[in-house]
Amino acid sequence: MAKKPEEKINTLDWLLEPEDIGVRYLAMRDLVKADAGELADAKKAAHTKGPIAFVLSNMNKEGFWEQPGPGYNPKYKSTVWSIILLGQLGASIDMDERIATACSYILDHSLTANGVFTANGLPSGTLDCLQGNLCYSLLDLGCTDPRLDKAYDWMARSVTGEGIAPLTDKKAKIRYYAGKCGPVFACSGTYQKPCAWGAVDVMLAFGKLPVEKRTPLINNAIKTGVDFLFSKDPAKADYPIGYSPKPSGKPSGNWWKFGFPNFYVSDILQIAEALARLGYGKDPRLANALQLIRDKQDGQGRWLLEYDYTGKTWVDFGPRKQPNKWVTLRALRTLETV
Repeated sequence: MAKKPEEKINTLDWLLEPEDIGVRYLAMRDLVKADAGELADAKKAAHTKGPIAFVLSNMNKEGFWEQPGPGYNPKYKSTVWSIILLGQLGASIDMDERIATACSYILDHSLTANGVFTANGLPSGTLDCLQGNLCYSLLDLGCTDPRLDKAYDWMARSVTGEGIAPLTDKKAKIRYYAGKCGPVFACSGTYQKPCAWGAVDVMLAFGKLPVEKRTPLINNAIKTGVDFLFSKDPAKADYPIGYSPKPSGKPSGNWWKFGFPNFYVSDILQIAEALARLGYGKDPRLANALQLIRDKQDGQGRWLLEYDYTGKTWVDFGPRKQPNKWVTLRALRTLETV
């Protein structure tokens, strides 16, 4: 059942409450036609007083969090996760020079010459979820380093297989490895089957890439990814997912737990966001997922936090199973896209 118009207004008022600086800024930026001056003030406040400021206060002056190097460990406070979190918080490279330093650091230490983001500094340390998450996070932060173009090119090739040798060809300069083991999101975490969590991250990264930067190779990868995500009803989400017991045919329950932030565990809301950004918001194959999202809205027009990283990352975002501004922002932003 559709929510009454006044419920949406009340929800927006809730998101715009001045005490929640971070979510207020993003609601002003993405959901309302805010006055330019007010938006600029909110953006400044988010970077100087809100969660963005706290995450940045924990960064080493060289540009890393917790320990130097590729930055995958320890979860979820090291460089990789801090970059991803900052992107979802709406941090912007033009607001704080530390963000530019962090972007340069991750590109220097986690990206190979071939455009592969890696957890261990070697090409073998790549995964679709890592590649997609860092590509779209750096883009969201406003990073324009040309090395990011190389990362997008590799990501597209890794989806289609174009120009990448099989993992058995140990002498090939560019090949698949034991983790990221083949095209169409194949991953060792899903026993060489496609990992849908990784697919969602990759497709979200493509969806955030400006259309004018989508090469024929990237467009082919987008088509491959869309076909994969629509090979199942996204509302049923009976895809393989990574790092689980041997597949039993039962989908992960985490698909139905909407959360914030999103790292490598995805949810149906993120599937819808990725497909909507790619222009499939009105596709009838997405209708069930969109209805599921609407049905999870409570009587006050809000969504609950059902999956969280409380105590694991730099900032906590509210109690579980309670109405949550960050999840509500995610839902409204996705529904606005369709």
